[in-house]
Amino acid sequence: MIRPWKPAGYNSVSPYLTVSDAKATLAFLEAVFSAKRLRLLFRPDGSLMHGEMQIDDTVVMLSEATSTWPGVPAHVHIYVDDVDATYQRALAAGGTSIMAPSQKDDEDKRGGVQDAGGTTWWIATQVEMP
Repeated sequence: MIRPWKPAGYNSVSPYLTVSDAKATLAFLEAVFSAKRLRLLFRPDGSLMHGEMQIDDTVVMLSEATSTWPGVPAHVHIYVDDVDATYQRALAAGGTSIMAPSQKDDEDKRGGVQDAGGTTWWIATQVEMP
């Protein structure tokens, strides 16, 4: 029998976010993208040492920033079925608008929202060219 080289249901490449507020980021991902918690490992002080969230076909990994591993600003692009509705959920979940959804020179209508942990989420839906 061949031993699997990655966990079942995991993609080959996963973004790894080191954020300033992991609990807020977890809640944001659940509220905005219907993310499912896969694994959460906590440090003795209660901060997130390692977490894994499933968003559609992708696993996003994250941890709480520490003095040894400071938070790193990140940008993540994500396709959703309705960019406008997702953008509104992101704002309702405490996100800060970076750019309202709009279509520019390609087939994507996209907008940007920054979550409380410092990650900017570029939310997009492919639409027809104008």
